[in-house]
Amino acid sequence: MYRRISAMLSIALLLCLSVIFPSKAQHTEKFFLSGTDNENTETWEFFCSSGRKSGFWSTIEVPSHWEQQGFGTYDYGRDYVTYGRSHEFADEVGFYKRTFKLPSDYKGKSLELVFEGSMTDTEVKINGKSIGPIHQGSFYRFSYDITDFVNIGNENLIEVKVSKMSANNSVNRAERFADYWIFGGIFRPVYITAKPNQHISHHAIVAEANGNLEVHLEMQNVTASNKITASLSDFDGKTIKEWTTAANDEGNLILKNKIENVKTWNAEFPNLYQLKISLKDNKNKTLHEVEERIGFRTIEIKEGDGIYVNGVKVKMKGVNRHAFWPETGRSLNPSLDLMDVMLMKEMNMNSVRTAHYPPDKSFLHICDSLGLYVMDELAGWQNAYDTESGRVLVKELVRRDVNHPSIIFWSNGNEGGTNKALDGDFDLYDPSKRPVIHAHHRPGNEFNGIDTDHYENYASLQRKFADSTLIYMPTEFLHAQDDGGGAAGLHDFWELMWASKMSGGGYLWVFSDEGLVRTDIGNKIDVNRVNAPDGLLGPHRQKEGSFYAIREIFSPVKIFIEKLPEDFNGEIEVENRYHFTNLSEVNFEVEWVKFRKPGDPISGHEVIQKSSLESPKIAPGEKGKIKITDLTLLDEAEGLYLKAIDPHGEEVYKWSWKINPLQAIFDAITNSPQEKAKSELTLSDSLTVISAGGFTLTFDNSNGTLSRIQKPSGMDLSFGNGPIFTYGEQEVSNVEILEEGETKTLVFEYEGHLNQTKWTIHPSGWVELNYTYTLPEGGYAYPGISFDYPESNVISAKWLGKGPYRIWKNRNQGTIDVHQNLYNNTHAGSTPWDYPEFKGYFGDISWMEINTAQGKFYVVSEKEGLNVRLFDFYGMAGPISHPELPKGDISFFDGIPSLGSKLALGITSNAAVYGPQGEKNAMNGSYSRTLYFYFDIIKDPTLSHDKTNRFPNED
Repeated sequence: MYRRISAMLSIALLLCLSVIFPSKAQHTEKFFLSGTDNENTETWEFFCSSGRKSGFWSTIEVPSHWEQQGFGTYDYGRDYVTYGRSHEFADEVGFYKRTFKLPSDYKGKSLELVFEGSMTDTEVKINGKSIGPIHQGSFYRFSYDITDFVNIGNENLIEVKVSKMSANNSVNRAERFADYWIFGGIFRPVYITAKPNQHISHHAIVAEANGNLEVHLEMQNVTASNKITASLSDFDGKTIKEWTTAANDEGNLILKNKIENVKTWNAEFPNLYQLKISLKDNKNKTLHEVEERIGFRTIEIKEGDGIYVNGVKVKMKGVNRHAFWPETGRSLNPSLDLMDVMLMKEMNMNSVRTAHYPPDKSFLHICDSLGLYVMDELAGWQNAYDTESGRVLVKELVRRDVNHPSIIFWSNGNEGGTNKALDGDFDLYDPSKRPVIHAHHRPGNEFNGIDTDHYENYASLQRKFADSTLIYMPTEFLHAQDDGGGAAGLHDFWELMWASKMSGGGYLWVFSDEGLVRTDIGNKIDVNRVNAPDGLLGPHRQKEGSFYAIREIFSPVKIFIEKLPEDFNGEIEVENRYHFTNLSEVNFEVEWVKFRKPGDPISGHEVIQKSSLESPKIAPGEKGKIKITDLTLLDEAEGLYLKAIDPHGEEVYKWSWKINPLQAIFDAITNSPQEKAKSELTLSDSLTVISAGGFTLTFDNSNGTLSRIQKPSGMDLSFGNGPIFTYGEQEVSNVEILEEGETKTLVFEYEGHLNQTKWTIHPSGWVELNYTYTLPEGGYAYPGISFDYPESNVISAKWLGKGPYRIWKNRNQGTIDVHQNLYNNTHAGSTPWDYPEFKGYFGDISWMEINTAQGKFYVVSEKEGLNVRLFDFYGMAGPISHPELPKGDISFFDGIPSLGSKLALGITSNAAVYGPQGEKNAMNGSYSRTLYFYFDIIKDPTLSHDKTNRFPNED
């Protein structure tokens, strides 16, 4: 699998580079004045007008943002909100210059100077002469004809003046009064293109799922004596079709043809073809060639029904993505774009919205290659471009991106940043007439049959889907600030979306935290506190807990079984949630495993048998069963894994179930040593002391809490002041001693919700705690008990249960395994982004080891459904952090809280608004659980590893 991923990386990068560096002279040639990306830059002379390193000529790397090169002043786009209307953004001007010498064979060719992106107003001179109007707009490719401005064979001087703030206020309000970092500078490549005098200047391709192919050509200096040859080949290089058409004197031409038996493009099978268009003279000599990777696909919005790709109804499992990297801002490279697409695919997503501006071309090439539906967005955060400038920028956006099969929507701005006068302009440059979307956060702005209203809750989602006229596809939902939103609540949302006819899916906010390396503050990462820590991943793409949960929730192979039934017969119900893939094309593997024991020094499991299953023939949208026919290891194994592998060899997801993981532990608990000490119990007015197996426990009779642990080796363990029930007060009403043979049990009975606790030390040294509590009917965040232990003493934790990340009630996904984590104080969205978080709620725990400066101790639960809370933490920061924490430091719960969401300073603490999983735990009646503790290093060989030393043979 890793070999295939490496191959995919190499191929995608090669495809990107092949666009930049064509190999034949009749292609458009490129002469780079800058570097090609943020890792391959060129040095220019530079002068910054104000801020850091200003007022003198220096040098700068291009492409880059000048702030990341140590110049000027930082601004976050929402500073106008943070600091009020009197705030003024930094208004620096950067002056760039360099000399260059063009190859002598460029003489007589048509030359264009191309900027892929410059923030913001850009004025260019060559050899002291202005080459055209000032360009306004940061994220768009723009160009100038410089044929008459350069001296071939001699040195030329290019001078570029870049104003950080635009002279056009609508450009500032669309691009810079926004909830993201704003910069200055030439941040994408700059180059000169050289084409023959007779050349193809632009091509726009329509390739439909039925094989219809149109190529809309614009040509320069072409006459009717010229001819055009089109050649279509597959990606193995096999020619599919070739045809020739006569040119005309008008310069515009549409080539048409019908391709039979095409393999269509979609996000699951991104089939691509190579189209070569050659301009030839009357002697059949090739004058100029352009090549384009194309995909045959048809996009249709059926109002009152859904979104269709190639005649198949699809739902978007999408995410918003900023083009961003901490060290270089919005100046990126193909490797970073590829990494982001791979991470989205790993989360089983099928779509991305390029919020809130067009991305680099390399990102779109990779989406074409690996399969993601793209919503390509015109900038306009919450304010729109004026019509005059907007028309220029729509043209630049569409003409640059029109041939990408991955783009299925154009988005005309965001949340009030829509100038509706521009809606028709997209079709002017897109002959395939892709749908235009209005991404918005206020009702009444639906367009083209799609409502995209942002940040609805579960009830309003249901109301939206009850509307039989509008498709509802939120272009932002479940804002993933801190640890909230994202996957927290997504299960309920997605199940409703999947089941609803009028759902088009949606786009989570947002892919990654927009954390910027501040060159003015010791290179520390800044997320602008509450504004930008809203990603599913950290700034350097560190995976947060939501990442793994989303992977299961969005899995196109839906497994319903949560626990193996006692009469498990090998049948597992499955639903095919692909749109184009039959499950017969998916490979399934099963693993029977034994988990590592508490005394093992490593985590994980041992695979005792692995085998492939027969893939069921289940069509998209249908249900069926996967059958495990060989159940001979059902009694021996401790766990079962089922893995789905997609038709491209990538893992979709791996589901996990416990079988009987605790048998060895309970054998050890009940095992009596040959020389067992008699259980001793001393009762006084205030304290009770019980001893056995080398351990002595002391209890406070007034509240029934453990106050001291003495163990046979090492210092006392500071675990105690519990059990404390998490609701109400507890008062001891009776203390009783029970005797069974040599074993004594200490019983506390209480007034309050906690009814009874029973403490027994077994001859093996294991301590048994049985407790019972009663709760009246109602919702409870964390029913259970707590103990105190100094967080400052903790080194690490290891457990058999869900992991490796903490969970919430409405984000309870995880893989059953033995997981291990070192202590950290990470809070999602904050430095140092050291994941997984050590502190939190951990689910479905069979056993846990706490490793401390006072030694190790263990807890075991035979009954399923134990949740362990480790120390103080929060899901969402605020004046009062959420959710509220229970008493104590280490807790054992039969239920845990759900998590809401946060948007800047606004906290939605009531997670129930996001669906049934967000509701508190429904409790009514009496509950009991038994925990087993061992307050020392485990010495039982059946629970540890083989410690035998083995040496090499010595001659």
